[in-house]
Amino acid sequence: QVQLVESGGGLAQPGGSLKLSCAASGSIFRIVAMGWYRQTPGKERELVAQINSGGGLNYADSVKGRFAISRNSADNTAFLQMNNLKPEDTAVYYCNAYIYTDMKNWDAYWGQGTQVTVSS
Repeated sequence: QVQLVESGGGLAQPGGSLKLSCAASGSIFRIVAMGWYRQTPGKERELVAQINSGGGLNYADSVKGRFAISRNSADNTAFLQMNNLKPEDTAVYYCNAYIYTDMKNWDAYWGQGTQVTVSS
């Protein structure tokens, strides 16, 4: 089995910063991509940022220039540095990863979610 464990959420003031971490563990053969999604009540989960195994990056327009995703392939971790936070960034943030557990089988995995609240 594969587990994704997130940490780093919390409360920040507008204009402040937070850094989220996600650690993948278990039966990992290869990680194709890791990323972060967020969700607020009554809305669909949306992609925030993603990094693939080749280093390719994808950001939601709303976070470009403010958020930065990075990854440490050596220990299967990913990070989301969030700067210049805005109240509209308030959401539950979920780590996501597309992982091969052997040469043929892959699946999408999710963390448990971590709350980010931006408020003065």
